Amino acid sequence: MSASRHLSPHLGRPQPDAEPLIWLSRQPTGRERVLAWTCDCRAVYFELIQSGGVAFIRKTIQNERGHVIFETHRWPIRHAWRTWTAVLTGQIRVDGRGGAVEPSGQ
Repeated sequence: MSASRHLSPHLGRPQPDAEPLIWLSRQPTGRERVLAWTCDCRAVYFELIQSGGVAFIRKTIQNERGHVIFETHRWPIRHAWRTWTAVLTGQIRVDGRGGAVEPSGQ
């Protein structure tokens, strides 16, 4: 059995009823801590980031000119983890700039 070079998760296929996440321009923050991330083997990868008492998801698009970065709204950390899980399982779409999505069970 060969070891895989993909050690981080990849996004699941979006569910038919998945709503899109809102993406905003990168917002300056203080210190950041990356809590979780997807594999960066693709042109677009994602990170769950904590800064202070809030967390958000960062979307990085890698292209020949460098990186283009978008971020979500800031949420309480528990809410951000629920959103992260929904993104990984395809319950929330990450393509485009989309409409607001708030996972249920806040």
